[in-house]
Amino acid sequence: MIGQARTILKNVFGYDEFRPLQFEIIQHILSKKDALVVMPTGGGKSLCYQIPAMIFGGLTVVVSPLISLMKDQVEQMVQSGVAAAVLNSALPTDEYRQNLQLVKRKKARMLYLAPEALLKNSMLELLSAVDIECLAIDEAHCISQWGHDFRPEYRRLAEVRDHFPGAVCVALTATATPRVRADIKASLHMNRGREFLASFNRENLYLEILPKDNPADQTVDFIRQFPDQSGIIYCYSRKQVEDLNAILETEGFSVRPYHAGLSDHDRHRNQEAFIRDDVQIIVATIAFGMGIDKPNVRFVVHFDLPKNIESYYQEIGRAGRDGLRSHCLLLFSYADVQKIKYFIDQKDTHEKRVAHIHLNALLRYAETEVCRRIPLLNYFGEEHAVDTCSMCDNCLAEKKEKVDISVAAQKFLSCVKRSGEMFGSVHIIDVLRGSKAKKVMQFGHHQLSTYGIGQDYSKKQWQQLSRQFLHQGLVIQDMDYGSLQLTAKGWDVLKGKLKIRGQLELKDSMAPAAAETVKLADLDYDRELFEILRQTRKQLADDARVPPFVIFADKTLVEMAAFFPQSHENFLDMHGIGQVKAEKYGDLFMQVIGSYCREKQIQERPRKKPPALPVQPDPTPATPAKEVKPRFISVGEMFDAGRSLGEIMDTFGIKQTTVIDHLVRYVREGFALSGDKILQASSLPDHQLERVIEAFDQCGNEYLKPAFDFLDGTVHYDELAILRLYHLIKKNGP
Repeated sequence: MIGQARTILKNVFGYDEFRPLQFEIIQHILSKKDALVVMPTGGGKSLCYQIPAMIFGGLTVVVSPLISLMKDQVEQMVQSGVAAAVLNSALPTDEYRQNLQLVKRKKARMLYLAPEALLKNSMLELLSAVDIECLAIDEAHCISQWGHDFRPEYRRLAEVRDHFPGAVCVALTATATPRVRADIKASLHMNRGREFLASFNRENLYLEILPKDNPADQTVDFIRQFPDQSGIIYCYSRKQVEDLNAILETEGFSVRPYHAGLSDHDRHRNQEAFIRDDVQIIVATIAFGMGIDKPNVRFVVHFDLPKNIESYYQEIGRAGRDGLRSHCLLLFSYADVQKIKYFIDQKDTHEKRVAHIHLNALLRYAETEVCRRIPLLNYFGEEHAVDTCSMCDNCLAEKKEKVDISVAAQKFLSCVKRSGEMFGSVHIIDVLRGSKAKKVMQFGHHQLSTYGIGQDYSKKQWQQLSRQFLHQGLVIQDMDYGSLQLTAKGWDVLKGKLKIRGQLELKDSMAPAAAETVKLADLDYDRELFEILRQTRKQLADDARVPPFVIFADKTLVEMAAFFPQSHENFLDMHGIGQVKAEKYGDLFMQVIGSYCREKQIQERPRKKPPALPVQPDPTPATPAKEVKPRFISVGEMFDAGRSLGEIMDTFGIKQTTVIDHLVRYVREGFALSGDKILQASSLPDHQLERVIEAFDQCGNEYLKPAFDFLDGTVHYDELAILRLYHLIKKNGP
């Protein structure tokens, strides 16, 4: 069956190899063993049950929370030649009956249902007449009362398992803390089921946080970087959605609103327009997106602060599902924090405590000085293996000077200890600042020796310091009650055995890190052909009344525009193209590509496929494969050996801008190059050269746009790229 799974992977879905964990999960499910699968959005969860569904002889029932999500997945499966059906109240009567007959006649391999529909007696009676092989529960975090999106009807899905004891159960989610995972398994009686936990790290998402200052202008400036590309902007309230939508319409953007105050018809119409690429931007409340399976969302903006890290992670997870680079921007202000605290205070005692813990975790993420992936992944129980990711604003920002904060830490830790390690940071700060709050007096903490010893710092400064103490592992926080306890490292600081450094002042700005050009992929692809292929795809999608990504993903079009496939064999080598889609669309797309290549005199470039993994491990020791150098190292070594930019361009068939990008990375990785040789590639006169170098001195050399603006647009980006590299070499040189 495993060999069959590999064949389906290529012939139906068009993928050459499995993503991490997919192979093991599919093996596990095919062995009829329960599984809890936790994978980030875009990590390939759906294939984990779709491939077994095509191998099993019976029916796989897929439980999904939203109609739009079911509709998109069924359309994609049907386009790939798979017998999939959906039954829900939104279907026209004729289509509902047709799908019902598919199930009754045992022609369907997959049936998508909402949990409410599956729990109906009539549906359970229908399904009892067919062989149910697998029960797949998507968005499984909805089962858990500890999750951020608990749904009571999901909790009842355990009842369904009793009706189909022979069916293997697989629960799938993108967001689950250790507590939520345990709750899911217990609720579904998966005591012996195995957990498959993929990394929560979405490497293709660029994470950025900026202080919220004139947010409408900030949003307009940001989304201008993404012409004709899809994005989602999240706002806290309906009114904010409407106001921002009106501003963006006035600015000429293709935009629609989405919130619970709109009619069902208007919400559905706006969502469909976005999914089908008729509209580029959706401005929405958090009501939007859970059921969206649109892979080419290039940016997500949080205009307002999300309520917790789970919500934030799930919402940014709607960007870049196709694996291509996407940008996630959060506009942060303490006014938004106070707004969320106000609503938290309306909750009951238990809910209030949990909500405050979630909010504090979000604040630690927003205020961190380290790589943003460290606190984000830590929240989900995963340790980030590297100190810098090169895909967040903190990692790319110039590091701010840190000072010794050991004395402040000793005061804080001493107060934590003297109050019995039973309280959270808010109470500790009140004691340190000499507050006469009722809780301080009630516990007699005004009599502690640490009472009032922290009045030299403001409340906000102590809040930021306390989060740094958590980041640095001096204390840990109980996730049920919020109380702080000292760690071994904290004891060493308290006893004066260890010094720590951090920031004392409140951070009033966060490093801007918007990229000067938005790249879809690392491939050197033809942008003009990509746009032509997008238009071809859109026409086909409109004719078939399906979203464009159901035809082909952006990543597939990028590869077409990079390799120019004009034979059936090479066309099948493109990402995401299986036999069915090749037969449906291959002739048309190869005709478009061939016509373009003849006009531009471009040659087809065969794509080299990675070797397929063996079905079973080969006991014979293999000869080690020759290590292939990364392209940027090859380019850097060639340039260092005396090859010109033009010669390197000819060797690899790439543009000068791509060569410069490779050389920039080469230098940033610590390799040396000759700055004088780079300078020879510039055509600017000396007086302009000096002015450009001054611009990089003033603005830094991480991005080109600040220097471009500093020079009032008088120097072209191509020249700036060359001189940025020269400046970088001189700055990093001995």
